Amino acid sequence: MVTILGIESSCDDTAAAVIQDGVLLSNIISSQKVHESYGGVVPELASRAHQQNIIPVVNEALKKAGINKEELTAIAFTRGPGLMGSLLVGTSFAKGLSSALDIPMIDVNHLHAHVLAHFIKENKEDDNQPKYPFLCLLVSGGNSQIILVKSYKDMQIIGQTIDDAAGEAFDKCAKVMGLGYPGGPVVDRLAKIGNPDKFKLNKPHIQGYDYSFSGLKTSFLYLLRDELKSNPNFIEENKEDLCASLQKTIIEILMDKLLKAAKDLKINEVAVAGGVSANSGLRAAFEDHAKRFGWKIHIPPFGYTTDNAAMIAMTGYFKYEDKEFCPMDAAPFSRVVM
Repeated sequence: MVTILGIESSCDDTAAAVIQDGVLLSNIISSQKVHESYGGVVPELASRAHQQNIIPVVNEALKKAGINKEELTAIAFTRGPGLMGSLLVGTSFAKGLSSALDIPMIDVNHLHAHVLAHFIKENKEDDNQPKYPFLCLLVSGGNSQIILVKSYKDMQIIGQTIDDAAGEAFDKCAKVMGLGYPGGPVVDRLAKIGNPDKFKLNKPHIQGYDYSFSGLKTSFLYLLRDELKSNPNFIEENKEDLCASLQKTIIEILMDKLLKAAKDLKINEVAVAGGVSANSGLRAAFEDHAKRFGWKIHIPPFGYTTDNAAMIAMTGYFKYEDKEFCPMDAAPFSRVVM
C-alpha cells in the first residue's frame, strides 16, 4: 500500500492532501484573504501566511484521511515554479518531515501536476482518466499552453503564449473595470447575463499553435478609453456586455488553436487544466467541441482547477512507482519550462 502526502505552496494557497494507491483520501486548502486589498499576491505576506498555515493544514489532511504520519510512504512537494518565498516554506517542511520519518521525498513540477490532476481517483471504481496520448490545454494566470501528453513523464509543449496568459488577460481587464481581484471569477459571473456579441475585440494572428493575448488586452483598454471620453458611466452601464464580449473572445482564441492541434495530430482525447478551467464559458466550449468534433473531453472538478495538493500527491504517486526520489539538498525554483 502506497500512501503519499502532497504539499502545495507555490503561491498563496497552503494545501495538503493524502493519496493512497491512487485514490484521494483528503484534500485540504487554506486560502489567504490578505492579498485582496492589494489587488494581487504580495510575496512576503504569502510566505509568512504559509509558515502559519502549513502545520495545521497537514495535520487536518492526515486527520481527514484517517492516516498517522508514521503510515506515510513518501512526501511529495511542489518544487516550482512559483514564488520563491512560498516554495521555500513547503520545501523546508517536506525536508524536515521526510528526515524525521525517514521516508523518501519527491519533488513535483507544479505545471506537470495540473495536467496529472485528471488521474486523481475519488474512489477505486473511478476509471474516467485520459488515455495516452492526449492533448491538454493548460490555462492559468501565468500560463497558456497546449501540451501533448504521451505518458505521465513525457509531455511536450506544442503551443504557448508569447506574451500574456489568458488568466492574466482576464484579471487585468477586470482590474481596469474596477471589478476587484481576482477578476476572472467576477468576469465569468457577469458574462452569464451579458451579450457576448456587443463589442468586437481584436484577435491575434499567430503562426502555429502559439497564443498571444497582449493585443486583445490593448484593444479592450482602447475601447474603454474611447467610450469613457463621451460617457463617464460607460463601464458601469455596460459591464455585463463587456465581460461577456471579453470572455467570448478569449475562449475563441484558446479553442481555435486547440482545435487546430487536435485536427493536425488526429487526437480526439482532449483535457483542460489550470485555474481558468473553472470558467463556465470555457467548460461550455469544451462540451460544444465534444459534440461537434467527436472529442472525448476531460474537465477537472472545481477543486482540482486552482492550486491544490491532490494533484501534487497524484504526481508523487506516479513518480514513487518509478522510484524517482528527490535528494535532500534540492532547492526550489521560481521559473522553469516543463
